[in-house]
Amino acid sequence: MLMAGCASVAVTDDAIERNTAFALGVDKDSITISNRENDGVKTTYTATTKDGKKHSCYVTGTFSVTGQVVSDAICSGGGRPAAGGGACNALLKAAGRC
Repeated sequence: MLMAGCASVAVTDDAIERNTAFALGVDKDSITISNRENDGVKTTYTATTKDGKKHSCYVTGTFSVTGQVVSDAICSGGGRPAAGGGACNALLKAAGRC
């Protein structure tokens, strides 16, 4: 059984940074989070990498009987990775992004 919780409480800045860094394949210290907006259980924000690429992202978060639950970060934008580059993976290839 899940208990609903507002994203402003359930989603910490640390969780956003950690999940976004994982999604973008970068170190947590190499991104800056800005423009955070909480809407129910969804938090949207902009993640900017050290090289200046901006990504529009979101996570969802709630509380359950086992504690805080925050989804993986979903991000878009940031430009196209170079073909054959380290940032290109199977998902990006399938989406035609590299």
